Amino acid sequence: QVQLVESGGGLAQPGGSLRLSCVSSTFTLDEYAIGWFRQVPGKELEWVSCITSVSGTTRYADSVKGRFTASRDNAKNTAFLQMDSLKPEDTADYFCATERMAGYYCSDIPDQYISWGQGTQVSVSS
Repeated sequence: QVQLVESGGGLAQPGGSLRLSCVSSTFTLDEYAIGWFRQVPGKELEWVSCITSVSGTTRYADSVKGRFTASRDNAKNTAFLQMDSLKPEDTADYFCATERMAGYYCSDIPDQYISWGQGTQVSVSS
């Protein structure tokens, strides 16, 4: 399993932007799809987005479609989640995770992901 670290969280105003990063310093990420999840304390884990390993195809939850953009830079072992037009309901802890055998399609099911980062907090408030 890879070891992942998220960063880039913080406080933003409604309508503002943040960019999250997910990096592995010990393993290459090019064979893994990267998924993004978020969780509010006491509530279910919510799938946000993913990007495939080979094609770089992205998928998004309806709640963030058109506002969030997933990308990756395999040379830097880094994946990104650009979050624009932020809303208060985007407030959560955000996690990245890796999925194998996902060259052209990535999953929205948490159990398909084998390694997880520690999370980074995103707060959206006026």
